[in-house]
Amino acid sequence: MTPEPKPPIPEAANVPFVHDTPPHDVAALKRAISNKLMFQIGKDPRSAQPVDWLHAASYAVRDLMVERWFDTTHARNEQDAKQVYYLSMEFLIGRAFTNALLAMEITEPLRQALRELGVDMNAIADLEPDAALGNGGLGRLAACFLDSMATLGIPGYGYGIRYDYGMFRQTIVDGRQVETPDYWLTDGNPWEFPRPEVVYRVQFGGHVIKEGDRARWVDTHDVEAMAYDTIIPGYDTTTTNTLRLWSAKATKEIDLGAFNRGDYFGAVEQKNHSENVSRVLYPDDSTDAGRELRLHQEYFFCSASVQDLMRRYLQTHTGFDQFADKVSIHLNDTHPVLAIPELMRLFLDVHHLPFNDAWRICQGVFSYTNHTLMSEALETWPIDMLGRVLPRHLQIILDINAYFLTRLTQKHGHDVNLMRHVSLVNESGTRSVRMAYLAVLASHSVNGVSKLHSELMQQSIFADFAKLWPARFNNKTNGITQRRWLALANPPLAALLDKTIGAHWRRDLSELAKLRPLLGSSDLVKEFQGAKRSNKARFAAWLKTHHGVTIPVDALYDVQVKRIHEYKRQLLNVLHVITRYLCILEQPGSVTVPRVVIFSGKAASAYHMAKLIIQLINDVAKTINNDDRVGDLLKVVFVPNYSVSAAEVIIPAADLSEQISTAGTEASGTGNMKLALNGALTIGTLDGANVEIQENVGADNIFIFGLTAGEVTDLRMTGYQPNAIVGANPELARVLETLRDGRFSPEEPHRYQSIYDLLVNWGDHYMLLADYASYIATQSKVDALYRKPDEWAKKALTNVAGMGPFSSDRTIAEYAEQIWHAKPLLS
Repeated sequence: MTPEPKPPIPEAANVPFVHDTPPHDVAALKRAISNKLMFQIGKDPRSAQPVDWLHAASYAVRDLMVERWFDTTHARNEQDAKQVYYLSMEFLIGRAFTNALLAMEITEPLRQALRELGVDMNAIADLEPDAALGNGGLGRLAACFLDSMATLGIPGYGYGIRYDYGMFRQTIVDGRQVETPDYWLTDGNPWEFPRPEVVYRVQFGGHVIKEGDRARWVDTHDVEAMAYDTIIPGYDTTTTNTLRLWSAKATKEIDLGAFNRGDYFGAVEQKNHSENVSRVLYPDDSTDAGRELRLHQEYFFCSASVQDLMRRYLQTHTGFDQFADKVSIHLNDTHPVLAIPELMRLFLDVHHLPFNDAWRICQGVFSYTNHTLMSEALETWPIDMLGRVLPRHLQIILDINAYFLTRLTQKHGHDVNLMRHVSLVNESGTRSVRMAYLAVLASHSVNGVSKLHSELMQQSIFADFAKLWPARFNNKTNGITQRRWLALANPPLAALLDKTIGAHWRRDLSELAKLRPLLGSSDLVKEFQGAKRSNKARFAAWLKTHHGVTIPVDALYDVQVKRIHEYKRQLLNVLHVITRYLCILEQPGSVTVPRVVIFSGKAASAYHMAKLIIQLINDVAKTINNDDRVGDLLKVVFVPNYSVSAAEVIIPAADLSEQISTAGTEASGTGNMKLALNGALTIGTLDGANVEIQENVGADNIFIFGLTAGEVTDLRMTGYQPNAIVGANPELARVLETLRDGRFSPEEPHRYQSIYDLLVNWGDHYMLLADYASYIATQSKVDALYRKPDEWAKKALTNVAGMGPFSSDRTIAEYAEQIWHAKPLLS
């Protein structure tokens, strides 16, 4: 539905408008911060708290971006540019303050202005909470993409949900993950612009009345979606884009009759129910109620976003002949796929287009990125739930399916097996709608996120569709923004690069290749080693301050930071830690390289095994770190509540990057790119983007181990026997016995029996034991190289030099040219 009618625009909007362009010099910034503190925050220096100074400085910096923002909007309208709308359930944008300073290139002037006001900029910057709008790689990729779109001048919007609590805050109590609310908006958010005038009604439930060829969706219970805008600045450009997030608002604030009767809770019950839609990212979907709330969330932001982009298009266009030429809607995984039937609904029910025309336009507008080959890639919704929550959309999906299968039969004959394989409705078991299939059917482009993943995607989950439309499928290897992950996160290395090859790598990461001819320089190697040690000292100090944990600086920092999941195989890393521990105790002198093994990541709240793995890591850490016989030869750390800002401290300190997923399960990974860019050597399988990292840095500069994706498939087909592997490897058997017999949980000896059974007796689905011997042998190679510090540093620098292709700027340039057909704004 369209927004409620607004009052006419006042005549003042049409008269000349004069405003001041804020200057960027130290004196002007100092005055701007002072004004913001007094007139917007309502404090003076005597009463201001540190967070007040942060907000005052943030508002002053935000002012500097607003003029660019308006100029970009005017240029986009004047040029009638094609708009890209990037729909994602997650945007893990990290801290906005330092990113804005970098984009505006005013870090040092602002630092000086604050210093003259008696404020330490670093201290207040650390007070900014991470916007809790995502969980891991999916949301961080979306944030990197928005940064690159703005930097490359591609006009667009990011659309998502303004979660009140976002992903939970992870605390560790007695070694266990405990989820607590993460209300990141406690102190307000100076970076967002509330848009109370931009409100759309989103319908749920009700039923559909057919009136000839038309349909009316009636008797619904509705929620209003209100927009909040955040400026996304480009680097070294005046172009800015917008992240528009939707917050759920009740259509009726309070039932005054119930309130007056004394039913105070009942008076606000409907309001609370309506606004739950945007409360929490990814509610626990192990229950029907949680799953249904997630369906509400997905449709809520899809409906508001599609209504909004259609309104924007119709402001300057009549009819829909140009819609596909002016609008590109990108679906970041399956969560936003309900945008497809929602756009069809608006075409059919509101604008009364014929079905064929509406479907043709949709196929010209939508594109879809698949992010995983695992079961979640095929997100499904039960027919009965979809029919209850979104009855009109279920009808449209069934109509699309009938239309598709009819034409499939006309072209390929009555092939029942093919029809069953590609139908949008899975008829086996509980009838359900396959959302990934709908995305493939509606999109003119379907891409994977690494070369290997894109190949496997076409060979496995979408094999039948790839045979029908081979040209529709393509690869766009993921990337990361070097502004966030090197310039901001790693000042010592950034300064070294600036001095050595110039500063243009911030705009063109391929400039890093200029390091290659210089790798023989002993001075460069020594400076790189100094930068790495500085980063390790910073992380060690941060860890001590924030978590009370002390670690040695002069040790190999072995890092695995990512979502806790069985396929990512944190458990294989733990097996190596235990192996190393037993060697230190039972074979004195066999381990000579001090190592700090660092884990961080969250487990989904209903994922029992992942949470048990976290507890095991913490139990192993407790045992090893308190064993005087080990000393500084081995330390184990689990950093709670992994976030963008935590990653910015951990990743630059890493020497070794653990990318050890079972081959064929990780679509791409971006942590592997961030770590390599910051000078860590990768130990990993030939999975996801590890394959391409090896191609770019050279096989001699990466530690590859384990089965390939093809070998994993072959072993599964011939019959994998983990018991036999354990029987043939006494060292592995000894390690597993420590889990079975409670060595790390003497107070509860059988605590990890299920992990032992998972690996030995229940099939070891992710084949940790098949890769164990290769992994341990490769870790020995890591030790051997680390004992040669100059050689290690040279290989690490070679990794930095090879990271040029892994910029999100390259990825977005490919999306813009080959998928979206969107051009940069003319300056």
